[in-house]
Amino acid sequence: MSSDEQDPDYRFTLANERTFLAWIRTALALIAGGIAVVQFVPSFGIPGVRHGLSVALTAGGGVLAAVAVRRWQRVQTAMRRGAELPPTRIPLLLGGGIFVVTVIVLVILVIWPPAGQ
Repeated sequence: MSSDEQDPDYRFTLANERTFLAWIRTALALIAGGIAVVQFVPSFGIPGVRHGLSVALTAGGGVLAAVAVRRWQRVQTAMRRGAELPPTRIPLLLGGGIFVVTVIVLVILVIWPPAGQ
């Protein structure tokens, strides 16, 4: 810690850690969802869609975990320096990404129902 930094109020540090852990839980849920899709969801009418969805969810979870670490570091540094918290687009990107995946899955389910139905 440099001379221009100070320890922030522990309540803010703990709040930052709780936010980080929430992002990590979301990342783990995306990864688990990707595994569940490939293991338990029947094949769609289009070859490769199930595996593509699984890869997208799993990769999204990994990216979110990495971004969460960086966000936690940036917020902690800003609090130590008494600076404004850095802006984030994570909620917008995550919400938008999940919305896009949902629309794609709904379209696929309506147009090409799972095999055997």
